Amino acid sequence: MRDKKTQIEEKEINDFFHEIKELIEHSRDRVYKTINTEMIDLYWNIGKMIVERQGGYKRAKYGDLLIEEISKKLTKKFEGGFSIQNLRRMRQFYLMYPIRSTLLSELSWSHYLELIKIKDVNKRNFYMHECINSNWSVRELQRQQSTLLYERLLISKDQSESLKLSLEGNNLYESKDIIKDPFVLEFLDIKENTNYLESDLEKNILEHLKEFLLELGKGFTFVGNQVRITIDTEHFYPDLVFYNRILKCFVIMDLKIGKVTHQDIGQMQMYVNYYDREIKSEDENPTIGILLSTNKNETVVKYTLPIDNETIFSSEFRLTIPSEKELIDVIEKEKSNRKISIDRFL
Repeated sequence: MRDKKTQIEEKEINDFFHEIKELIEHSRDRVYKTINTEMIDLYWNIGKMIVERQGGYKRAKYGDLLIEEISKKLTKKFEGGFSIQNLRRMRQFYLMYPIRSTLLSELSWSHYLELIKIKDVNKRNFYMHECINSNWSVRELQRQQSTLLYERLLISKDQSESLKLSLEGNNLYESKDIIKDPFVLEFLDIKENTNYLESDLEKNILEHLKEFLLELGKGFTFVGNQVRITIDTEHFYPDLVFYNRILKCFVIMDLKIGKVTHQDIGQMQMYVNYYDREIKSEDENPTIGILLSTNKNETVVKYTLPIDNETIFSSEFRLTIPSEKELIDVIEKEKSNRKISIDRFL
């Protein structure tokens, strides 16, 4: 009887502890957001004042002298945070974000130290929106920049959709919005141009699942690997199965080293059909299938799938980060292919 009473008391204590812990954490979050808002506000206003005051000088060297002298006085009065370099960053921050939006307070000063390095305004706005929408840490922002996420997404977008990237980030409206070309898997313990098997690729993805989910994008949760499908007496095993809570659909992924074949496409079509007919509920959207390979074999994919296909995609992956020149070449090639396809119907 005493043991039972002790258990009840411990449960009550633990429940009470968790209630107070959540209250403290929520309070700390609010305090942090308030401090961050004030800091961003302060730095933006200091940047604005520097720009306006420097504008009164006809020669640039006097503007530089102003920052140097103000830095000395502010550092003497308030100690750290007002070095010449930081004041110049505040100036640059204001120049890049001259309109004071409430969105600015959604990110930390450390985020902006990365964002203000991006000269292209569309690219910078895209990464700002993605940081806010996906709650990226500074480290995640750095990784997505280094893997050229913006450029990779541009490949699969037309001109009107490209503008949306800058204004909204990569919001998921339809199945094709989750596709990147290529997917960059530089975080895997596999070197390019080495002999590795598809099972090695799958194993490494599972060991780096957090990084892989980040590369996939918003809304993905992991369902399982080698999830068995039984049709009559035969068993089939898709490599990876995910669920996207934004698109409200299952996403099946098969890994392929080498060229995608029509047999690979046919098998993926079977997986997608099975999930649509046997697994997904009525209020969920059609299942998406992605063939992730070292060679997506566009021609075979084009003639194997129906013209109105919106659920099965073939995309390549890289084990190293592609150069910006490589991706620009791919973008130009894609644009050229689209123009040729359109011209055929004119």
